[in-house]
Amino acid sequence: MRLASRITRQPIPFEPDRGREALRYLPGQPPEIAGLLEGTAGSSPFLDGIMQRDAAWLEDALMRSPEVVRDELLTHAREAEDRDLPTELRFLKRRMALLIALMDLGGVWSLEEVTGALTALADLATDRALKSAIAAEIRRGKLPGQGEDDVLVAGGLAVLAMGKMGAFELNYSSDIDLICLFDETRFAPEDYAAARASFVRAVRRMTQTLSERTAEGYVFRTDLRLRPDASVTPVALSMEAAERYYESLGRTWERAAYIKARACAGDIGAGERFIEALRPFIWRRHLDFAAIQDAHDMRLRIRDHKGLHRAPSHLGHDLKLGEGGIREIEFFTQTRQIIAGGRDPDLRVSGTVEGLKVLATKGWIGDDEARTLIDDYRAHREAEHRVQMIADQQTHMLPSTEDEFRRLACLAGRDPGEYAVEITERLRRVSRLTQQFFAPGGTGKREGPPERFRETIERWQGYPALRSSRAVQIFERVQPQLIARLEKAARPEEAMAHLDGFLAGLPAGVQLFSLFEANPQLLDLVVDIVDTAPALGQYLSRNAAVFDAVIGGDFFSDWPGQAALTNMLTAALSEEGDYEKQLDRARVWAREWRFRAGVHHLRGLTDAERAGLEYAQVASATVEALWPVVVASFSEKHGPPPGRGAAVLGMGSLGAERLNAASDLDLIVIYDGGNAEMSDGRRPLATRAYYARLTQALVTALSAPTAEGRLYEVDMRLRPSGRQGPVATSLASFRAYQSEEAWTWEHLALTRARPVAGNSEVAEEIEAFRRELLARPKDRAKVLKDVADMRARLAEARPGGLPLDAKAGPGRLQDIELFAETGALLNGSPERHIADQVAAAVAAFDLSPDETSLLTEAVALFWRVQAAARLVAGEGSVKSETTGAGASSFLLRETGDATVEALEGRLTDLSARIAGLIAKHVGS
Repeated sequence: MRLASRITRQPIPFEPDRGREALRYLPGQPPEIAGLLEGTAGSSPFLDGIMQRDAAWLEDALMRSPEVVRDELLTHAREAEDRDLPTELRFLKRRMALLIALMDLGGVWSLEEVTGALTALADLATDRALKSAIAAEIRRGKLPGQGEDDVLVAGGLAVLAMGKMGAFELNYSSDIDLICLFDETRFAPEDYAAARASFVRAVRRMTQTLSERTAEGYVFRTDLRLRPDASVTPVALSMEAAERYYESLGRTWERAAYIKARACAGDIGAGERFIEALRPFIWRRHLDFAAIQDAHDMRLRIRDHKGLHRAPSHLGHDLKLGEGGIREIEFFTQTRQIIAGGRDPDLRVSGTVEGLKVLATKGWIGDDEARTLIDDYRAHREAEHRVQMIADQQTHMLPSTEDEFRRLACLAGRDPGEYAVEITERLRRVSRLTQQFFAPGGTGKREGPPERFRETIERWQGYPALRSSRAVQIFERVQPQLIARLEKAARPEEAMAHLDGFLAGLPAGVQLFSLFEANPQLLDLVVDIVDTAPALGQYLSRNAAVFDAVIGGDFFSDWPGQAALTNMLTAALSEEGDYEKQLDRARVWAREWRFRAGVHHLRGLTDAERAGLEYAQVASATVEALWPVVVASFSEKHGPPPGRGAAVLGMGSLGAERLNAASDLDLIVIYDGGNAEMSDGRRPLATRAYYARLTQALVTALSAPTAEGRLYEVDMRLRPSGRQGPVATSLASFRAYQSEEAWTWEHLALTRARPVAGNSEVAEEIEAFRRELLARPKDRAKVLKDVADMRARLAEARPGGLPLDAKAGPGRLQDIELFAETGALLNGSPERHIADQVAAAVAAFDLSPDETSLLTEAVALFWRVQAAARLVAGEGSVKSETTGAGASSFLLRETGDATVEALEGRLTDLSARIAGLIAKHVGS
């Protein structure tokens, strides 16, 4: 397509005579191109000068595709000899500057094409200048161990493009922000100092090639001050030293800078590996709302330093750093990316427009908000380019006089009055959209807390979470909203006491209080939790990072199910290369999903039965995903599992897929070692010892505390022979034991056994054997006598006594589950779930309709109380005299009773009737 037909807008000559003069040295152009040249020369003295100087080249270029001309210019500079490089790069810059300006002013190229072309120019110039300097060092023998072939990777020195260059967003007259790092692993320790000195010389020579002004102009102003601790470090730094700095001293603004970082020159591979190594520094695992305050403080410091505290105006306003300017949009975008990018890799994009789009897609900002900011950002950037095109000045300041503003409007092809209104309105709009994000909470006068809360609030000053001045500052802005919510509780003083316990347990406060400030709706959830379920509140104080999941976007969506949960955790673990990090990742993952199940139950989104299944699915997914990780780690030392491997069985409540908020896991491990006597590894083990130690490794992976806490307590007492038996049992031994030696209680336990992890073939054989064993004829009298004895021992060991204890005691949950298991065993039923086992008991004991109805009612009620009690009190006891108003309301909502006293009476009556029913059919 001809260039003339692609022109969509025209600048207006501010100086008509200058514009007409340009057409005399570029005669015979089509009207569209002539208008573009006349308006450009007549409004930009800088571009007019290049047009005169390079008229012959431009005349030829205007006859061809601008993309072809651009690529030819870059290719020519890429192939230039090192000795000619300073001159050739300046020719390249001058002609590219003219080509890009004309395509921008004529609307031929989009903003992204304009900034992309400028960035491609900077990349090429930087790479050529660096490698030329490195080649000189190598020829002089100053770079130890490096030869001519190493020039291709600059001897191991990588240049990182930062800021706009890193994001392919360079502005028209931009300097370039670079960080120069070398791969120290290429050099022997004794050569390190010489290599560093050589790289420092090369970087200085590169900078001189790019920045020095000659008769041919300059290439790019170069800024190396974004490197670590720039005031005291050399211009070329080892990657190892830089990584140490960021890990120990890196600040929020440096994390934000690395969002746009890109290896652009030299050893690209080494630069990319360095950026990947910094990923944990840039992208924190937890939501980082404290970054908002850091960004806000930086904005204010920049304005203070530059004296930019003035209202938006079309005259004298800084388009980049002033109120409503480009930097506000960039900070707005980058800060939100920093907040959530650690959890969502999709947010890790470098471009501002791209960042706003993905933030909208992910629900972090509204679609309308994103579209407005994108449009305003593009318009700001185009205005910035025109400000710089006038005289090739690195300025972002709008003209200070109306006459000079008229020149800018003419270069933009706009009416000065309309352009002035448009710019001012755009600055105000950007300020309005971004200001609320950076300064939430307002600055209005706040009333003090109510008198009844003041004594408690005074104690908070000594809590760990409020020891830093920054935490106090943020919390003071949050506190009024928190107090207002507390006063809406059924018993405000009681709710305050529970909140006090929550705050006392927090180890730190800046991140959490920042999260509350940015997401006030979380305060409702916190008050609800601490008022209703103090145990969950205490859990929250030690695991506040679970709030990340609430903000993540799908916290209140439908439960994904067992298979999806397993796939999620498996994928998460695969992202971690280190075993200890995998264990930490599993703890974070399980913690968030258990919290989600608990909150859904607490808020009535699910009932007790559904919550029990969800807790079980989280536990099952955890074991299933962790097992191969444990096996892989163990195999590194001792070799792969001998024979076919092992299967992990969930027993008890895990097998029945009904856990509560405080459940531990009953597990057993059964293996098939085949004919193998030893494992095949660096440190081989006998097969039996191998699986015993592998099982212990699994238990440790699940139960050992790490930096992220522990996953589950693990109980293996249901394995063959109980505590006296080996922790892992061979499949042959398991079959023989269950067939010939097992006690009745072990067969009862087997009614709820379920494979949850491990070798699928072994698991299928175990399940087939379990079903066959349960189907065998039973000695009914013996089974009933053994169960009666077990009930007597349980009643003696755990007699119950607390009216709200749903589990222990005759006729309560433990007794009911034993009765249901007995029915399943006698009936030969392979079903594991409590409802199915109750149905088996109905058949096995020929229960009457009234007895069936009574048993069904008891199963539902006692589980609802048990599930609610464990959520409210954890492992603690629920007592009517100490249970708070919120917890009591939750219990009553779950059971449908009017008062706690009525519930206690109902439980007492029902347990007595169930105990009688069971005794009638089993014996006491």
